[in-house]
Amino acid sequence: MNPILMEFPDRFTTERLLIRCPLPGDGKVVYESIISSIQELREWLPFAHKEQREEVVEANLREARLNYLKREDLRLLIFHRETNEFIGSSGLHHPNWDVPKFEIGYWIDSRHSGKGYMTEAVEGITEFAFNELKARRVLIRCDTLNNKSRAIPERLGFTLEGILQNDDTSVDGITLRDTCIFAKVK
Repeated sequence: MNPILMEFPDRFTTERLLIRCPLPGDGKVVYESIISSIQELREWLPFAHKEQREEVVEANLREARLNYLKREDLRLLIFHRETNEFIGSSGLHHPNWDVPKFEIGYWIDSRHSGKGYMTEAVEGITEFAFNELKARRVLIRCDTLNNKSRAIPERLGFTLEGILQNDDTSVDGITLRDTCIFAKVK
């Protein structure tokens, strides 16, 4: 089946969170979150090394919405259900609809770190992938040195399938890094 013909929701909830596809106008809160968390994000994410401007973030999120609708990449934004405060960004990336399989990526506004929000979001996104998208495999990749990121799949019972040695460079391009491959399969 052509994935663009698949019907599935563009939003869902967990106990504390609303997780949804980006909407026009989300750029402001996401931009503010990036700026607030820039020091933490720079260590692990290449986009945090680029100049941040609100209109660029807004344009990126509008493109992400189009990609969601085309089923090419499923970016998801995470909000607190009660306060509607932006928590972080995640999504189901690099879809292979033939299997089907997806890769979860994520980052959190550092002001919300340590409260279990991202673990809850990743658990909800994993369930969404298996239940709504009929995924057979959900993958999480992270740098072996990123202990906070690595703790999430470990906490959620993902299997560490392996560590790819010298798989990537650090975001500053100076050193080689190893990558953990975690997965859940159905």
